[in-house]
Amino acid sequence: MSLSVQLFSLLAMIGTGIVAAALIDAIGTGVAYGEKGSLVRKYATIIEVIGWIFVGCWAFLILYIVRDGAWRIYDPLAQFSGLLLYVSFFHRPFRFVGRIFLLLLIKPIWFVLTVIYSMVKSVLNVIGRLLKLSFNPFVLIFRKLTKKPFKNKMK
Repeated sequence: MSLSVQLFSLLAMIGTGIVAAALIDAIGTGVAYGEKGSLVRKYATIIEVIGWIFVGCWAFLILYIVRDGAWRIYDPLAQFSGLLLYVSFFHRPFRFVGRIFLLLLIKPIWFVLTVIYSMVKSVLNVIGRLLKLSFNPFVLIFRKLTKKPFKNKMK
C-alpha cells in the first residue's frame, strides 16, 4: 500500500469521525428540542443506538471502498481524532447549516403537510356532520317504530 493511499484512507477515517459526531450531535439536538411527550423523546435511546449502528456500518462501508475492508490499528484513532475535530472546529458551522436546513426545508414542508392535514380533517368533519344531520330524522322514526310497548318478563 503506497503512502498516498494510506494518507487518503487516514483522511477518510477522520472524515467518518467528523460525520459520525455530526450525526450523533444532530440526534441529540433533535431529542433535546423535541416535545416532552413526543415519540422522539420516548424512544431517544433506541434512536441513538440505531444512529450509532448506522454510523458504524457507514464507516465500515467507507473503509471497504477505500481499502477493501482492510482495518488498520490507526483507524479508531483517526475516527476519534475526527470526533475531536468536530467538537473543536466543526460544531458551530454544522449547527448553523442544520438550522438553515431546518428553517428553509423542513419547517415549510411540515407546515404544508399540517395545513393539508387540517383541511382534509375539516372537510371530512363537515361531511360527517352533514350526513349525521340528514340521517337524524330517519333515526328518530326508526327509534319510535322499534320501541317495544311492553317490558320483557323478568325471570
